[in-house]
Amino acid sequence: MPDLLIELFSEEIPARMQTRAADDLRKLVTDGLVEAGLTYAGAAAFSTPRRLTLSIEGLTAESKAVREERKGPKVGAPDKAIEGFLRGAGVAREDLEVRDDKKGQVYFAIIEKPGRMAADIIVEVLEKTVRNFPWPKSMRWGDGTLRWVRPLHSILCILSDEAGAEVVPLDVDGITSGNTTRGHRFLAPDAFSVTNFDDYEAKLKRAKVVLRADERAEAIWHDATHQAFALGLEVVEDRGLLAEVAGLVEWPVVLIGQIDDDFLGLPPEVLQTSMKEHQKFFSVRNPKTGRIERFVTVANMETADNGATILAGNQKVLSARLADAKFFWENDLRTVERQGMKAWTDQLSNVTFHAKLGSQAERIERIAALAREIAPHVGAKPDLAEEAARIAKADLASEMVYEFPELQGLMGQYYAKAAGHDDGVPEACLEHWQPLGPSDDVPTAPVSVAVALADKIDTLTGFWAIGEKPTGSKDPFALRRAALGVIRLVLENRIKLQVGRVCLIHLSVVRQDIGKHINLAELPDDFGSSLRLSITSFFHDRLKVFLKDKGIRHDIIDACIAMPGNDDLTLLLKRAEALAATLATDDGENLIQGFKRANNILTQAEEKDGVEYSYGADIKFAEDDAEKALFAALDAADAKIAPAMKAEDFSIAMTAMAALRAPIDAFFTDVQVNADSEILRRNRLNLLSRIRNICLSVADLNKIEG
Repeated sequence: MPDLLIELFSEEIPARMQTRAADDLRKLVTDGLVEAGLTYAGAAAFSTPRRLTLSIEGLTAESKAVREERKGPKVGAPDKAIEGFLRGAGVAREDLEVRDDKKGQVYFAIIEKPGRMAADIIVEVLEKTVRNFPWPKSMRWGDGTLRWVRPLHSILCILSDEAGAEVVPLDVDGITSGNTTRGHRFLAPDAFSVTNFDDYEAKLKRAKVVLRADERAEAIWHDATHQAFALGLEVVEDRGLLAEVAGLVEWPVVLIGQIDDDFLGLPPEVLQTSMKEHQKFFSVRNPKTGRIERFVTVANMETADNGATILAGNQKVLSARLADAKFFWENDLRTVERQGMKAWTDQLSNVTFHAKLGSQAERIERIAALAREIAPHVGAKPDLAEEAARIAKADLASEMVYEFPELQGLMGQYYAKAAGHDDGVPEACLEHWQPLGPSDDVPTAPVSVAVALADKIDTLTGFWAIGEKPTGSKDPFALRRAALGVIRLVLENRIKLQVGRVCLIHLSVVRQDIGKHINLAELPDDFGSSLRLSITSFFHDRLKVFLKDKGIRHDIIDACIAMPGNDDLTLLLKRAEALAATLATDDGENLIQGFKRANNILTQAEEKDGVEYSYGADIKFAEDDAEKALFAALDAADAKIAPAMKAEDFSIAMTAMAALRAPIDAFFTDVQVNADSEILRRNRLNLLSRIRNICLSVADLNKIEG
């Protein structure tokens, strides 16, 4: 079976597009080949800045012949129906066969497709792939109609086997396929021919091109870390930057440069961000001091002076960039020293947060008030929580954050310390943004937690109040992320907080700001209560997703959500964990069946008799030993469950409930509920009511599946 090698050689492909483009090339070509009747053993795609490559092994030499019988309309059907069938089947009317069917005679079309050579199929599939390639952005150049991300220069397309290699003839917009490619643009620009993938990869490496992106990344990291280690330093790890830089070079040459002493006093994060964003440099840190002292750049060239000229140019450009950063840093520090951070918070009154929710300054006032209310629940001092909330977003008006928005919060921490704040306030400036995602760290310092919760709850309440809820896949204000942030803050810090109630209370503050921008009379009378229900339901939906990843079933969560106090997320989690642990035991699993049996019998009897059996069973009417034992078991369970629920010790409550499994099973085995005696029947139905009530006091077991 032959192997197929394809290379699409062009001008430089943006690094961010290369991996996706290689995957698209593999998928489009292999899907097209399979659809046309070819099979293959394996396929791999590769990318460099100037080429996309696809290698397919074990491709069948030709497709098999296909014979298909397609049933058509009845004989005597309208001509239009028959003509449509003929077009779809691709046959003439005289080629149709008439066969007997259950409902009479019908037409059948016999469609025979002969096998085709692999080369013919490849031509069609590759041309279609090239002409319809899903680039995020593409361009057309010259007089041609072909669109590509950058000008496409050549197409290499060969089939190879033991007998040798042959070019698959292809012409796309005047670009003719061949068996040649080129190496590095400067170090080995001449064309050379290849016979198969191994030959191709080996010759590329000799021509100063490393085909595999992971190999380039590994070489960069190896050389960078070794050069830094030789100087007693370490490279700051950044996998995203490493992948990007590996997509910028075909022949990586690692160079390590010096940062001017004038800039070593800048915060390490400023140096790192400036070098990464503007220059794609790696930061090199002194492990003893934590300072960023050097940088690593990756050239695409080997030079006679071992990169000295390249480094000199890079250091010159870097110095200009860092001079700007130093200017911003020093200006910001002067502002803080002279006026404090209030100078920036005052400026935020001119920054609109949302047209219906007011300015950033108004939002800060809301967050400060809410942080003060939340503080006692998280163990923070109200004064400190309010102080932190008032300056947490001040750095948004600083020059440094204006230049590098990704440093918001971090610079706030530096500036808060410079302004003389302490006791966890500077840290809250950084941590109140967290968590930003499911894997981000969750703040644990009380002041940070208070401000982080206030920030996210204000966002949710505000946008809910103006009707900007997430819909389907659309969530322009990242409200799902904010809700997940609240959930993680509450659960991972084990905070007792009724988030729905907090949102409802905070709504009164939000309404004051909304009233400046919209007519509050337009809101319904029950707006507050409906908002609490809606936002609590939203939290529950996000909680289900969060707990599902932790192995707690959705029906268990639903059973706990149905209970009172369901906007206390910590309480809800404790209940769900205890219920999940109970249902994982044999007693717990079988108890559910006993509960459902009791509930079904009781529900049917209540519907039939038109009464509710909740008066209370009397043991004096018990005749059977199993019946008496169930009375005793229910009394014992009730004595344990009631105080345990009051103390929110769900583990004890669930264990006591699970202990009912054996006496309930014995009762249903030995006792007939619907006895001939009406007195016994009513008493036993009231006994079933006790089972239902005791079980439902722990969780709504009706929600449990199975």
